[in-house]
Amino acid sequence: MIDVSRFYFILMDEIKSKLNTSQSIVVLTGAGISAESGIPTFRGQGGLWRNFRPEQLATPEAFEANPQLVWEWYNWRRELLAPISPNPAHYALVEIERQTPQFTLITQNVDGLHGKAGSRNVIEIHGNIWKVKCTQCGSITDNFDVPMQILPACQICDGLLRPNVVWFGEMLPQEELYTSQRAAAECEFMLIIGTSGIVQPAASFGLIAKQSGAYVVEINIERTPLSEVVDRTCIGKASEILTRIMSQ
Repeated sequence: MIDVSRFYFILMDEIKSKLNTSQSIVVLTGAGISAESGIPTFRGQGGLWRNFRPEQLATPEAFEANPQLVWEWYNWRRELLAPISPNPAHYALVEIERQTPQFTLITQNVDGLHGKAGSRNVIEIHGNIWKVKCTQCGSITDNFDVPMQILPACQICDGLLRPNVVWFGEMLPQEELYTSQRAAAECEFMLIIGTSGIVQPAASFGLIAKQSGAYVVEINIERTPLSEVVDRTCIGKASEILTRIMSQ
């Protein structure tokens, strides 16, 4: 009979050993890591917004047609996100970065929680809801106003600002995408946390790392298409598993 608890201990010990001996580590995070902080899905909630789907509002066409409506929706989202704090999984990644000579954190999340926790080398491939971009001069700046002025204007050229996030129908920022792919190809150890393994191109980062010889670990509440490819899959909450690894 298999001793499950002993197997789990050995698994955690193996992952921690690989983590400790790796000089270059890449982490990819998705919605699952933020869900433990209580991040809402923004679907079917909040009075007026019950009548809209994100796909109707998070598009360049929607912003061009009615920028005030889109900004009111984003202002509502920011008001919900403002009081939310990072969870132990976010802080565990801060500690891993502190101990690692070469560390890159790639996130699909726009909530800014990694930065709030203290992570420094973060690539936000889908943007950040707490940053704004001028539609005229292209300048990108932080904006933490809650509530914020609608419609917000650029302090440089007075152009209309938009949320600095990637909308449906838009390409990912090419510099961030290239940097992410290169980091995945050059790392020794990769953690994939709370992501479905379906959405491209982020879903390919784990494959790139594995094909380049990295030890790849997936942490998720359920198995994904990547589970058949990675070295180890840990099923459960990221905060609990990362805390266990860090204390092993």
